[in-house]
Amino acid sequence: MKGLVNRLKAAYVSAYLTVASLISAYAVWQLAEGSNALTWSGVLLSAAPMALVIGFLMVKPVMARTSADLPEAHVPIAIGVALTAWGSSGDSWLPLSLALISYAGFLLYVYWYSRYGRVKSEALSVGKPLPAFTLKDVNGDMIQSSDLAGQPAVILFYRGNWCPLCMAQIKEIAKQYQELEALGAEVIMVSPQPHKYTRELAEKFSVNFRFMIDKDNQAARVLGIASEFGIPTGLEAMGYDTEAPMPTVIITDKQGTVVWTHETDNYRVRPEPETFLEVIRAI
Repeated sequence: MKGLVNRLKAAYVSAYLTVASLISAYAVWQLAEGSNALTWSGVLLSAAPMALVIGFLMVKPVMARTSADLPEAHVPIAIGVALTAWGSSGDSWLPLSLALISYAGFLLYVYWYSRYGRVKSEALSVGKPLPAFTLKDVNGDMIQSSDLAGQPAVILFYRGNWCPLCMAQIKEIAKQYQELEALGAEVIMVSPQPHKYTRELAEKFSVNFRFMIDKDNQAARVLGIASEFGIPTGLEAMGYDTEAPMPTVIITDKQGTVVWTHETDNYRVRPEPETFLEVIRAI
């Protein structure tokens, strides 16, 4: 059942962004044609915000997290629906239908798609050793989880280069690498994405991070953080596996014992980098 839900979510998010973009374009065309300005401005306002924001973030990932319920988006979208209803004539059902479809899509995105229904992993119990798993570094060398011991470590499992929030989060942490390094901590970035994408990411940052590939999500499965059909439908064409880790941060001490984890139930809600520094300082 969980796999079916995840498959529907993967298809849904791609469909939602496509439909929202098409409705936005249609509303712009109607405005250009001289149709009722109030009505079609409302349709545009109900559909465009999420399509524009997500589209912008895919090109320029500058936001690592959002609020859980996105109230800042609810307001303009709801106003758009209200304007459409106000301006629509009694015999014109299309504008209001498009506005309501946009709003329904947004609500599904916020309250259904964004949430994993996640159960805390038993494999990541604080005070217990990090379970054994194997990763591959950008040079192709196999690394055992036991090799990560010897110093405190911040281990970030991210979905892939395609994920704008993941990229913004990594950029945030990279800005604080000197402080982490001064505290003796190692930072390990882990994704199941193809090797070439991980290498490209590693080359973007002049930091002493270790970028790792989790081939076939083996480590994520061991840790209980893998999500079947965890990427939007269509990314398989770029070589991504349909299974992806749920965004997870693990901090271990120099003995390899888990001292802190963040297992978000909403992929848009992520910890601030300062939190990692506070945990490392307390070890």
